[in-house]
This record gives sequence, C-alpha cells and structure tokens, in this order.
Amino acid sequence: MSSLHGTCGIMNKDEIRKLHLFAALDAQQFDHVSETSVASKLVPHQNLFFQGESASHFYLLVSGQIKLYLLSPEGEEKIIDIIQPGQFFAEAVMFMEGQRYPVNATALVESEVLAFDNHVYRSIIENSPRVSLAVLSDFSRRMHFMLNEIDRLALHSASYRFVYYLLENVSEEESQIDLVISKQTIASQLSIKPETLSRILKRLRSEGLVEADGRQIKILDREALRAVLLR
Repeated sequence: MSSLHGTCGIMNKDEIRKLHLFAALDAQQFDHVSETSVASKLVPHQNLFFQGESASHFYLLVSGQIKLYLLSPEGEEKIIDIIQPGQFFAEAVMFMEGQRYPVNATALVESEVLAFDNHVYRSIIENSPRVSLAVLSDFSRRMHFMLNEIDRLALHSASYRFVYYLLENVSEEESQIDLVISKQTIASQLSIKPETLSRILKRLRSEGLVEADGRQIKILDREALRAVLLR
C-alpha cells in the first residue's frame, strides 16, 4: 500500500485532481485529502468491502474493474454497477447516517484503487460553502442520471434494456463492441436472466441486426436496432 504521491497506476496526481469530487478543491485542500489517501492493489475476485461494514473511506478506481452487488437471502447476486477506471464509488456513504456500505465490492480483474478518508473530505465540505455547493450540484446531476436508469430498468422490456445497452456502448464512428464484462454480468446488471439475454441476442442475429462472436458484438444495422426501442 502507498499514498497518492505523484503517480498512481495509470493516473497521475494532476489527472486525479481534475475529477469531479476534487475539481472544486483548492491546492491546500487537495493536498490534505491526497496525503491521507491509500493505494491498494486487488487480485481478481478479491473483496474490497462487504455490505454492512463500517464505511471509513470512499474510493477511486485507477485501473481494472470493480463489481458492486447485493446478495439475496437465497444467495442470488444482483449487480448494482460495474465501476470502470476514473470512477469514484461509495462516496455518498459519508453523508448517510451510520455510514455503512450498502453493497458489496469485489474486483473482477486485477485492479488498483485509491481510498480517501471520509472524515477528511467531509470536514473540508463542512468548512467550505463553495466546495459544498459544487459537490451538491454534482450529486444532483448524478441522481438525475440514476433516476433515468431506474426508469429504464423498471418500465421497459428486457429487449429494450439490452438494445439500449448496446447502443450506449458503441460510438457513432465504430460498429463493433468489445464487451469488457461477461454476458452473464451484463444480464445481472440489466436485471435480465442469462437465458433471456441469450434468446434476445439470438433474435437480433436472426433479424440481421448484429453479429456476435464471444465478447465481440458487431452492429450491422444501427437504425433498425434503434427502431427496436420504439416497439
């Protein structure tokens, strides 16, 4: 383990300072936060924290992938999010009563994270109206995004959710998607049973909308695929 000093993995200190939770901090405030940070490396399937544990830190993923998930009483896993490099997670917990992690966090692949002290960051917010307003504005934007995600998952069909996922993950310039997570993980994230996702993908292939080879999916007819969202 080490603290944030100069560089960490593939992100340097200047890049980290530009991220949304730190962009409003002045140099002294950022130095105070970074001095108390801790860098850790995780191997695949290593747990970072468990649901219900006391939450003393929030995290930035520097490299790799982190799965946030819940377990039902029957042991069924529900993926809440897949964290990608450059994303913070567990930051909202510092404002929750009791400050306990509401989900489990596990590395999907070799990963590196930076842990930031909740007390240090929160004390800066409490003593700086400028920073607190900037953080509140950012949280509001992200809450709006999450409400749209909930609406999409709750009110639309499995086919809609998967097609929307494909279109969201392919650029306008490219036609091929290289999936960075397994189809089973995608199914859990979209609240779709794996066998249902397989049937949807098979149907899209039979309609000539996509080609699929392992973790590679090629969009053959983008407009026709968009039309699926209107069915």
